[in-house]
Amino acid sequence: MAAIFRTMAAVTKTVSQAMALSGVLVLAIVIYTGFVLPVSYMHPWFSWIRWINPLYYAFEIMVANEFHGRRFTCSEFVPAYTPLVGDSFICSTRGAVAGERTVSGDAFIAEQYGYYYSHVWRNFGILLGFLFAFLALYFVAVEINSSTSSTAEVLVFRRGHVPAHLKNVDKKDGSDSEMGASEKAAESTEKEGEDDVNVIPPQTDIFTWRDVVYDIEIKGNPRRLLNGVSGWVKPGTLTALMGTSGAGKTTLLDVLAQRTSMGVITGDMLVNGKPLDSSFQRKTGYVQQQDLHMATSTVRESLRFSAMLRQPKNVSKKEKYDYVEDVIKMLNMEDFAEAVVGVPGEGLNVEQRKLLTIGVELAAKPKLLLFLDEPTSGLDSQSSWAICAFLRKLADNGQAVLCTIHQPSAILFQQFDRLLFLRKGGETVYFGDIGPNSETLLNYFSSNGARKCGDDENPAEYMLEIAGQKDHDWFETWKGSEEAKEVQHGIDEIAREKANSHEDEETDENAHSEFAMPFPQQLTEVTKRAFSQYWRMPSYILAKFMLSIAAGLFVS
Repeated sequence: MAAIFRTMAAVTKTVSQAMALSGVLVLAIVIYTGFVLPVSYMHPWFSWIRWINPLYYAFEIMVANEFHGRRFTCSEFVPAYTPLVGDSFICSTRGAVAGERTVSGDAFIAEQYGYYYSHVWRNFGILLGFLFAFLALYFVAVEINSSTSSTAEVLVFRRGHVPAHLKNVDKKDGSDSEMGASEKAAESTEKEGEDDVNVIPPQTDIFTWRDVVYDIEIKGNPRRLLNGVSGWVKPGTLTALMGTSGAGKTTLLDVLAQRTSMGVITGDMLVNGKPLDSSFQRKTGYVQQQDLHMATSTVRESLRFSAMLRQPKNVSKKEKYDYVEDVIKMLNMEDFAEAVVGVPGEGLNVEQRKLLTIGVELAAKPKLLLFLDEPTSGLDSQSSWAICAFLRKLADNGQAVLCTIHQPSAILFQQFDRLLFLRKGGETVYFGDIGPNSETLLNYFSSNGARKCGDDENPAEYMLEIAGQKDHDWFETWKGSEEAKEVQHGIDEIAREKANSHEDEETDENAHSEFAMPFPQQLTEVTKRAFSQYWRMPSYILAKFMLSIAAGLFVS
């Protein structure tokens, strides 16, 4: 069966086509196995289906093995009176012999289903034949129906929404006017312009965490993924979260963003010195490492969907849409705002997808903090620089940004203000300012016995090398350092300062609820998006129509 369904996938172009074909196939296989519809009941027009149905042969083997050589005691006789003498009575079931109080299993299945034990090994050989035939068909189909050939990346626009400058280019080249070169749009995202990021309201809240410990059980064994991590993120700062491979960077980000669903978390996580409430998640933006978007939506629609559901209900629809336009300008996405997200190769390129992922979180207007999980992974150096430069501008305009980053270049590393460095086991090696030319950071390591960082060395790579040394326990060094004590004092100081401050207190009745919008609005927006998605997938609708019609006719 696995070989059959693999073959179905290999001979079709889309999941929808494969599902439609497989749906009818499953009906044929199940109905013509000989159990739902015994062989004697099968209509002559279709009874031949059983001969090309592998389940028919497998089911005969199973039933024949189960009934062979067994005799079943009869519970009902004809005539139904006693005494039962000679051969004047017979069991009221198929395969019975007059005068016998038991029925042979072999006789029963022969009469009832047309199955015979003598067919068992023959059928087994036929099943092997089916297996090899479908494997061969699968290999041929994969070879012929392959679409792995590399093609140039193209942007796909909604009909009637192609930018004028791309239309002109296409007319000159004589190519399809609905397709535009992604390079043209990429140029606009990479250009160094004065982005207006002032539209994002500056943040005032400070997020702190102290002695965060995360324990989880793996195959019955307890394991500590985070061990006493403390720190904070202030508005207007860009904080990097780095560490050796498997140090728990993404784990810490998930724990701080309240996105874990298992294990035990202890420690304090506070906003302005107060415990987190149910609205914490919607007041933060979380940019995942994977760019997950609806392939049929346009860039503008994706941003509007985020704004509609995640900005508070007291903000009007017009204000939300206006803010989305500001985000599009801020991220230099005007040229591909009406482009469909699509799939890699036919849709947005890697950098444009990452910009959209960040844009979706910014469209929610996070009041507290922006989390980013390795925003530069998978990007080239120029795109990485563009993303980091944008994050720097956000921070300079009052945003609080916490970002995991893996082995950045020296020039990217300098964009960050503070660093939280972890080693394997989620243990802190350093938390504090990086300083101009990384001096503050490098002085901490060199003053605690590490070799001096060379002038031509990348500080990020230097730290990874130092933290990986076996002969020096940097976690113990950190715990006993003055810098660690200053972090604890800093957290206390933030709590004291914010306890007396009542600025920016929210008066909205919905301020502390888990969701920004009520359920009816959520249902409306999601339903509209789902209908729009199906409308833009004609192959899906066509496959469903075909499946419904074919299945209905086949069953009837």
